[in-house]
Amino acid sequence: MMRLRDVTLVRDGNPVFQGLCLELAQARIGLIGANGCGKSSLLRLIKGLLQPQSGSVETDKPCGLVFQNPDHQILFPTVMEELCFGMLEQGLDLPAAQLRADTLLQAHGLGAMGTPSTHELSEGRKQLLCLLLVLADGAGILLLDEPCSSLDRATTRQVMSMIRWLSQQVLMASHHLELLENFDRVIWMEEGRVRMDGAPEPVLAAYRAHF
Repeated sequence: MMRLRDVTLVRDGNPVFQGLCLELAQARIGLIGANGCGKSSLLRLIKGLLQPQSGSVETDKPCGLVFQNPDHQILFPTVMEELCFGMLEQGLDLPAAQLRADTLLQAHGLGAMGTPSTHELSEGRKQLLCLLLVLADGAGILLLDEPCSSLDRATTRQVMSMIRWLSQQVLMASHHLELLENFDRVIWMEEGRVRMDGAPEPVLAAYRAHF
C-alpha cells in the first residue's frame, strides 16, 4: 500500500502537484501521461528522493526505484559486486551476500550473468540487473520509470515476464501502453493531476483516443 495525502510538490519554483491524493493498493499499477505530467516526480516522491512541501507520503514496505537509464544506477565493474553492495551495507558478510546474489540470479534464470563485467552487458541485461538490484536490497514495492524504453521487443518481453511474476507490488510508468494492458489499474496523469483512473481497458482507450 502506498498513500499520498494532500501532497504539494514544487520543483525549481514550478508546481508539480497541488493537493494530490492517491491510495495505491493493487499489485500492478501503470502510470501514463505526456512528458512533464508528473510520472517520474511521483515515483521519486514515493521513493523519498523528493520531499513534498506539504502533505504526506506513506508506504508500508521498502521501495526500490529502477531508472529509465540503467547506466544511472549501475556503479560497480562486475555484476556480483553490484548485487552484493546493498547487502554488505545491510550487514551481511561477503560469503552470505554472494550466496544470496547467486540464488537470486539462478531464481530468475540469469545465473550466467553473475560473472561478466557490467559494461559488457546489453541494455536489456543492464535493465534486468537493475531489477535484481532492488530485489537484492529487499524492496517490497518496485517503482519502475520507463524500464523498457530503450529495449528491443524480445528483451522487453523478458523484462515484462520477470515483472509479471514478482511477488512485490509494482508501480510502473510507461509510454508503451500495450505493456500495461494486463495490469490491475492504470492512472492517467496530466499536468500533475489525475485525469482518469481505473481498469486498464477504458483508461488506455480514452488515452489513445485523446492523442
